[in-house]
Amino acid sequence: MHKDIILIKKPELESPYFIASLPGMGEVGIKAITFLKDKLNAEEFGILLPKNYFNPVGAWIDKGIIQPTQLPQSRFYYWKNPKRTNDLILFISEAQPALEKGYAFAERVIEVAKEFKVKRIFTFAAMPQPIDHTQEAEVWVTATSPRILEELKNYKVKFMNSGQIAGLNGLLLSVAKDKNIEGVCLLGEIPLYAIQIENPKASLAILEVMCEILDIEIDLTELINRARFVEEEIEKLVEYLKTGMTRDEEITDEEIEKLKKGLSSLTKLPKSAQEKIEKLFEEAKKDISKANELKKELDRWNVYKEYEDRFLDLFKKPKQKEENA
Repeated sequence: MHKDIILIKKPELESPYFIASLPGMGEVGIKAITFLKDKLNAEEFGILLPKNYFNPVGAWIDKGIIQPTQLPQSRFYYWKNPKRTNDLILFISEAQPALEKGYAFAERVIEVAKEFKVKRIFTFAAMPQPIDHTQEAEVWVTATSPRILEELKNYKVKFMNSGQIAGLNGLLLSVAKDKNIEGVCLLGEIPLYAIQIENPKASLAILEVMCEILDIEIDLTELINRARFVEEEIEKLVEYLKTGMTRDEEITDEEIEKLKKGLSSLTKLPKSAQEKIEKLFEEAKKDISKANELKKELDRWNVYKEYEDRFLDLFKKPKQKEENA
């Protein structure tokens, strides 16, 4: 076992499944796995030391005093299934590791999965879609083999045929496949205009499918109530924007849609997306063929207009760039 992994105990587990999630868009995956951990009263049994995987980016202040450096914590939990089928290992990290250290971080996590001979790894993530926040969130899936996808046809899911799962919630499954471990990602739908607003409705949708796969029951009432609350808060924001307009005539449906899209101005592009975009810009400077992939990424996040000048500069000849300097 790698020196960065510390196991407090080594529980005896029956054909365990491994579920992992790290923070991402809408807090979808991290909220789902944390809720599951709490409801199952899963017990901590190990940690992944953070020093080699996270870069400190600021200082914490308490009562006016700067505190010692604090790094995100990453912990392993286990749950014994009373039905004596498919016990669980849960891995929860408070943050995504530094971009350049992601693969090594994923290898450490998968090392624990191999140590316990897990049958399959699941990760949770978000699936931004052109949907309204009042719609029911659907669950999309992708897996490491066609055979697993065939199994998943028995559940209420949609299949993700192409695209990318950003961050460790995706990378973990690629590393799992490299190590010959089966993997599945469950992605809950969230509106494109609200990618950084907490979305418990998507977390709920994921857990409903996961519980069906595991053949377990947990009380989802708290998550259901939280989903209703967040939806109501978004509606209040939309109403506030509407009533704040000084006009006599009634607002049109088209203007309401614009207001909803305006919510995106209150959100931030996820850090993982920002880092990927910057990386693609650097790659495109050296190899212009990468510009196509960059454009797709910008369109995916609906931020092309913000990067348009930089993007078009990639196609200028050196002489043009000097004349414009």
